Amino acid sequence: MNIFHLLDQTARRFPDLGAVYTGSMEVATFAALRSRALRIAAFLRDRFAPGERIVIVTENCPEYVELFFGIWAAEMAVTPVNAKLHPKEMVQILGDSGAAAAFVSPKIIDRLRSEAAASQAADCLLQVIGGDGYETLLGEEWDGEVGSDPNALAWLFYTSGTTGRSKGAMLSHRNIMAMTIAHLADMEVVDENASLVHAAPMSHGSGLYLPAYVARGARQVVPASGGFDPAEFTDLCSAHPGVGAFFAPTMVQRLRLEAQRSGRTPQNLRTIVYGGGPMYLEEIRKSLDVFGQVFMQIYGQGESPMTITGLRRTDHLTGDDATLASVGYARSGLEVRVVDQDMKPVPPGEIGEVICRGDVVMSGYWNNPDATAAALRDGWLYTGDMGSFDERGYLTLRDRSKDVIISGGTNIYPREVEEALLRHPAVSEVCVVGQEHPEWGEIVVAVIVPADGQTAEERELDAHCVEHIARFKRPKRYLFVESLPKSNYGKVLKRELRLQLPPLDD
Repeated sequence: MNIFHLLDQTARRFPDLGAVYTGSMEVATFAALRSRALRIAAFLRDRFAPGERIVIVTENCPEYVELFFGIWAAEMAVTPVNAKLHPKEMVQILGDSGAAAAFVSPKIIDRLRSEAAASQAADCLLQVIGGDGYETLLGEEWDGEVGSDPNALAWLFYTSGTTGRSKGAMLSHRNIMAMTIAHLADMEVVDENASLVHAAPMSHGSGLYLPAYVARGARQVVPASGGFDPAEFTDLCSAHPGVGAFFAPTMVQRLRLEAQRSGRTPQNLRTIVYGGGPMYLEEIRKSLDVFGQVFMQIYGQGESPMTITGLRRTDHLTGDDATLASVGYARSGLEVRVVDQDMKPVPPGEIGEVICRGDVVMSGYWNNPDATAAALRDGWLYTGDMGSFDERGYLTLRDRSKDVIISGGTNIYPREVEEALLRHPAVSEVCVVGQEHPEWGEIVVAVIVPADGQTAEERELDAHCVEHIARFKRPKRYLFVESLPKSNYGKVLKRELRLQLPPLDD
């Protein structure tokens, strides 16, 4: 089944029901959303063949919804890109995916066009989202039959590896449908009286919930700001029925602090599904006290989107530390194991690598057979995360085998930051690690050995990083040392280095 058919069916059941909103203003009914999606499909089919990759690079906006379903109706693959990335990183994804076209926000288009012109993505059609030019491309609806190959590529989900270079996880219509069914079966009861507020980025976390909510006739609400503002989110909860949202743990904390500061708690708040980073036990307890039993947790990866384990609303009722500190138990349609280095399951309580298999798991990485072979073995996805099961089947994540730093719910890979810093002449050696932070979860810390006779100013290093990587990846703290702790083999001992970090100032 093509995921577009979820919209097609809903539009026939609820043609006049509001489907897409900006703030409190209705933008499109389901009938109008279906029509606009088919017009986008016609534009694409007139120019490109089925199977092409179509990139979306924008902040959250109402057009995101019609673009997703229009690309699927054209039998092409949605390739969303994080709008916070550096243009160099965006162009790398355009080139790697071989994108035929990219729909780009007005804020990004000039920088991306300049960067793409001198790259392997020079032939990619760049189309600005919104405005007269965008509306002009919406001609007649696509009147051909929408194909229904469940194994066709539906979503090319770019997720970085340990080197920081993006890898495209290939997700088929079957994968997305399995994710959607598992969500509706395990986590949320959604109907036409529900709303999904896109406070988190629609390019990944929040966008993954589109199919489930559209399938049930629920409305899509894009904040007027295009992002997350706690006060704005609180207002939107008053304007829309049965509000659900996906939050990173740091967003939960920000909403709690705003509620305690203002004395206002969100009305009509039905569900907050949190994930994408560690939720500290103290924070979830405080948030339960403020908002009540509205929380669910998901653990997944881009390679098994949104779907490995889950902690249900009822699990949050227990008040049990072991349960609240876990990521729940295996989702419907998934087998999940914890294995040792010999790939054998370990008994409850023992730590090993988390692996899973099921219809939701990707088929591999785009044009990257080596990475595919490392991640997929005998039908199992090897997540790189370390964890343990308890006797009840609840999984607790213990550590990450990859050195990823999760800051504000966003993955940042140390080697990428290290390579950028090493381009600076004043930097001889550098090790980048994460340090626990009360607001961001973790912050990026760069520990630097200066080059002989050189001095490195933090302001200068900041500017240097912004030239090469996305702004949100740059270190928030710089420490200068004479040498880095190393093993006998010359490998930097990151665990030891983390223990040596001075505490953060209050």
